[in-house]
Amino acid sequence: MKIVYYSFGGRYSDNPRALHQRALHRADLGGAEGVEHVWLAHARHAASFPAGTATVPVGTDEAVAALESADVVVADNHLPPFAKRPGTTYVQTWHGTPLKRIHRDALNQAAGDEDVLSRLDDDVTRWDVLLGPSEAGAVPLRAAFRFPGAVPVTGYPRNDALLAPDAAQRREQVRAQLGIDAERTVVLYAPTWRDDDRDTGGDPGARLPLDPDRFAERLGQGYALLLRLHHFVPESMRGREVPGVVDVSEHPDINDLYLAADVLVTDYSSAMFDFALTGKPIVSFTYDLEHYRDVVRGFYFDLPEIAPGPVLGTSEDVLDALADVEALRARFAQRYEAFTARFCHAEDGHAADRVLDLVLRSRVDPDPRFDTGSLDSTAGVKA
Repeated sequence: MKIVYYSFGGRYSDNPRALHQRALHRADLGGAEGVEHVWLAHARHAASFPAGTATVPVGTDEAVAALESADVVVADNHLPPFAKRPGTTYVQTWHGTPLKRIHRDALNQAAGDEDVLSRLDDDVTRWDVLLGPSEAGAVPLRAAFRFPGAVPVTGYPRNDALLAPDAAQRREQVRAQLGIDAERTVVLYAPTWRDDDRDTGGDPGARLPLDPDRFAERLGQGYALLLRLHHFVPESMRGREVPGVVDVSEHPDINDLYLAADVLVTDYSSAMFDFALTGKPIVSFTYDLEHYRDVVRGFYFDLPEIAPGPVLGTSEDVLDALADVEALRARFAQRYEAFTARFCHAEDGHAADRVLDLVLRSRVDPDPRFDTGSLDSTAGVKA
């Protein structure tokens, strides 16, 4: 059996990474005779792949040949066109619970590039299964892609690490690697990207909404700020050298950062749905809420209604909230509990095994769409 993996333009990351790592530790997939693991890789990210990993250059004829010879394809994003051979199982893990509207549901796609959308739709026709992170998250995913196949609610394999027995040890190791002592309160700032900034290249004079200089001035040496900026964020928005501020945008595994942090500041990113598994406070910094909601993307869920923490419109309000993390935890405990019950119920640290079991079952089950139930767009997942 040949399994071909792809993540975010040729990175070793996300759900495919977690599935690959777990597969290597299973006797029926890792060291099993006749099982081959191949990654589509970009040269820029070659160093993040473990030594000995078989790779082919993404975007080449060799990559297409790998996909067309695969028994199983695992991806967290759209793939370029390839001729999926009969019997191949294409598992689309996607890469997050969508708060913001995606694909043809996004408001800005009304005037979008129809050729691009059509190519993405063509990829959807090859999918055999789309993973659901939760019942609530599975509904918009299936609807956004107009996907007619199975959407089993497995949880996300990438989140297994947040619930692993060594999570506390990893936290200490990551903080040490980043040069952050145990006494500091670590704030992870992980905003999503803005379509209009990307389309225009951004304002050359723009600064990050949560300004690193002001953060250091206001909160002092007892805090550290980790900047996790989306790869679509324009270079003009990148931070500068500021004491206590570390740019971790290229760190290969965001789970390391979730574990190292004591609090998350985000906006409309799916990061909040994963970070909630840590039980640590979450602050939503939504300085452009109305514009993003009404013009740029739109939302599947009402953020002020569902948010597990405060929804704040100014950086000073955010800094006020960060000044007392324990007060945040206590004040929003009930909202946090409701949030995790709705969006994290499928996460138990064993999602990767569930997905791999489905993959193995597909090799002997004549129905490649996994007989695990169907998804009704209004009623969630049915047994």
